[in-house]
Amino acid sequence: MADNPPPPRTRVVLGDAAGRRRPTDPARTDLAEPNAVNEALVKGLVRAQLALALRLSLVVLAGLGALPLLFAVAPAVGEIKVYGMHLPWLLLGVLSFPFLVLVGAAYVHWAERNEQDFTAVIRRPER
Repeated sequence: MADNPPPPRTRVVLGDAAGRRRPTDPARTDLAEPNAVNEALVKGLVRAQLALALRLSLVVLAGLGALPLLFAVAPAVGEIKVYGMHLPWLLLGVLSFPFLVLVGAAYVHWAERNEQDFTAVIRRPER
């Protein structure tokens, strides 16, 4: 049995990998620098997203939370039948899901708009 020499070692250099990277977005690198303006911009985006989430949470709470109260206060409304189903079952058991999907889609749309506005602010050329 002949001894085969081991294959030659290859040297991996980090510089080679760095040369293949995409160029970074200057707005992103500027935003990564810690200063008061960047912190204020990021805090503003976080506040806008939080305010949007809270407003839509109130819409869901008012829309779905008020229905059981309505049926408790006015039991006659709960006895109404639509297509053979009692109204509470129809509203809370069936129509609540499309309502939640619509609220979720609205949240995604408005949250992306907030992010686009934020990106437009940080990429705006200085005057």
